[in-house]
Amino acid sequence: MRVEKSQSGRPYAGRSAAEKPYSGGRRPTGKSQYERQSERAPRSSRKSLESSQEREEYAWVLDYLPYGKSVDGIASFQKKPLVQAVGDNKFTLMELVPKNGVVPEIQSRVYIGPGDRDEIDHVKQRIGYSDLTTGANLELPFILEACVRYQEARFVKFFNTAHPITTRLHMLDLLPGIGKKILWSIIDERKKGDFKSFEDIRERIPSLYDPVKVITNRIEEELKDYFIKYRLFTTPPRRQKAG
Repeated sequence: MRVEKSQSGRPYAGRSAAEKPYSGGRRPTGKSQYERQSERAPRSSRKSLESSQEREEYAWVLDYLPYGKSVDGIASFQKKPLVQAVGDNKFTLMELVPKNGVVPEIQSRVYIGPGDRDEIDHVKQRIGYSDLTTGANLELPFILEACVRYQEARFVKFFNTAHPITTRLHMLDLLPGIGKKILWSIIDERKKGDFKSFEDIRERIPSLYDPVKVITNRIEEELKDYFIKYRLFTTPPRRQKAG
């Protein structure tokens, strides 16, 4: 019996028909499981593909500006301190106003949700990547990595539940450094059992050098590019005042 192979030389034996490339002739009339899954995926590129609440309750401090921004056109002695931060839910970039006498530590996690706040008086506004200070820009990759590690269960779950976006594109395709070979390795391995941790992913997918870096790099890409088509972990930045 002849075994079909992909361009990479990997046999298709054991996979569903939906995972084989279309080789011509009449297409089957019924929809494959792969196509049905893709129809359930969100179609709008303006929304995150990972379902969760948009409102941030915690943020990580990127930079502390004791005299605010220099572009405000206000004398330094009249300015209030300002904090640039990134939320740890949808990675919203924002500016915060700390409480009087409070100096939030850079790389610290502060509460910004409803009710009493220990360090932050209020959220001033959402900002874009281009609005970050030089210091905030330098801190961002390290803080994003810390945030991903802090929420390990959330991002391990992503590897377990990532699904097709279209009939030709999978959510895992959007992660930097993940090609088709690694993608199929992840899908095949999770059929044997869910991944339990980042270490479990590394051990079972040796070719995936660092799942934390892969997630971190994708988040940073989404923050930098306002017009990126698909968002896995963020929402499009917009300027607005928040309470």
